[in-house]
Amino acid sequence: MINYVDFMIAFVIAAATSFLLTYPVKKFAVFVGAVDFPNYRKIHTKVTPRLGGLAIFLGMGAGLLYLQPTHPHLAEIAAGAVVIIVTGALDDRFGIQPVVKLTGQLIAASFLVSSGLIIEKLTLPLFGTVELGFASVLITVLWVVGITNAINLIDGLDGLATGVTTIALISISVMAFIDMQMMVAYLCVALIGSNLGFLYHNFYPAKIYMGDTGSNFLGYMIAVVSMLGLFKNVALFSFVIPIIVLAVPIFDTLFAIARRAYNKENIMMPDNKHIHYQLLQAGYSHRKTVLIIYGFSALFGTLAVLFSNASITVSFIITVIVLILLHLFAEMAGIVMGGKRPVLRMLRLLVTRKKRNR
Repeated sequence: MINYVDFMIAFVIAAATSFLLTYPVKKFAVFVGAVDFPNYRKIHTKVTPRLGGLAIFLGMGAGLLYLQPTHPHLAEIAAGAVVIIVTGALDDRFGIQPVVKLTGQLIAASFLVSSGLIIEKLTLPLFGTVELGFASVLITVLWVVGITNAINLIDGLDGLATGVTTIALISISVMAFIDMQMMVAYLCVALIGSNLGFLYHNFYPAKIYMGDTGSNFLGYMIAVVSMLGLFKNVALFSFVIPIIVLAVPIFDTLFAIARRAYNKENIMMPDNKHIHYQLLQAGYSHRKTVLIIYGFSALFGTLAVLFSNASITVSFIITVIVLILLHLFAEMAGIVMGGKRPVLRMLRLLVTRKKRNR
């Protein structure tokens, strides 16, 4: 029997803690010089504090402290989270090299692997359950590092990463409650509450950024909860479910890699050609751009929930819908249709008409 009252109390505690602690965290960030300066690649025009991820981390901790969950891998999950937080905080303050950040992510992933929390098998149609064997460690590390960086890359606009991860976590929590996976539900509820408490300060116009401290932590935790829950799903195509949930950050990251490789650019170097920048260039405001991506994230999250308990026929239909949405997403990212991007032209036309009608 699920005690929903406890979940609600934990949610409120996490949200209130994150909301309140953001104020001192903001002052601390300014004091130590962990601030984000405007430049040619960024949208904001004034110096803004970073380190907001500390408030998210502490808010989640407060929620879990109330719930007091127990799990064989909890100590290693917490140790990995601390490594991620420290690495992100150092980057927010000193701007460390990508290889140093990658090292921190690998150390965090190693804690999970050493505890036995790995992706051991995938459920495939026709083949059934496929044991990964020695490849399980490599796939686990790639998943943790990949999702951590995917969330980091999408953190380009006020409230974007906070909202996208919250939507993903809501989708995962729904599946967790359906499947009675309580540890996943505990983590998701605490993270959702903490995210929403921080979002008040982070939504446009943001008073503080989560920084790498927050984006890396959220990416790490989403990778963890998906390994605890989604990869344990026994449904057909179970390996696709976490990919659908995180479709926006995953495919934005893949598009960025493909774009930079095609243009012979360093794939590790940031740019201003991500999907959110493309929407801004199409004429949408900062706020509307974020809400559009929220909408895409919610669609993918809903499809993932439906997919998790669907028949083969329904799974096929959902797959077709996902592919159509991904094609639209790819057009917005500017890497299909020969760079003509008809969706963006349509968006620009709609914006122009709205302006003329005013």
